[in-house]
Amino acid sequence: MAFFGAFGIDLFKLAFQIINFLLILYLLNRFLFRRVLSMLDERQARIAKGLEDADAAARDRELAQAEREAALDEARKEAQAMIARATKIAEDSRAAIVAAARSEAEKVTERATAEIAAEKERAIAELRSQVADLALAAAGKLVRADMSTATQRRLVDEFLAEVAPSDREHS
Repeated sequence: MAFFGAFGIDLFKLAFQIINFLLILYLLNRFLFRRVLSMLDERQARIAKGLEDADAAARDRELAQAEREAALDEARKEAQAMIARATKIAEDSRAAIVAAARSEAEKVTERATAEIAAEKERAIAELRSQVADLALAAAGKLVRADMSTATQRRLVDEFLAEVAPSDREHS
């Protein structure tokens, strides 16, 4: 005790202060520290839950992004398929239209050719008739005699038989 006395320490006051310190430590631990620690634990749990939720949200965002990209790819594929189908239909339609136009053009050409041939035959027949009339008139003047219709017809037919091969050579 002399040791404590040399430093001016009163043992009774020291013991009282130690008891007071322990009592305050017990009361703080009982009423304050446990609540503070429980609040800190709750806060830490909330922060951990928030981090987990943020991770889950990030995973959900990535999954949604992947689904959107897959849907876009699928839509692009469908669009390409639709374009390919439309192109094929257009090509088929074009081919059908061209074929129909060619067929119609061939029909028109055939009709025109037939009409031209018929017109040519009519013109040749008319020309033969005129030539026959001229030949009869010329023969009538040369002979200066009256011929019967049968004789005239026979002369015309002979003349046409002679002229017909040369007509075919020129046409």
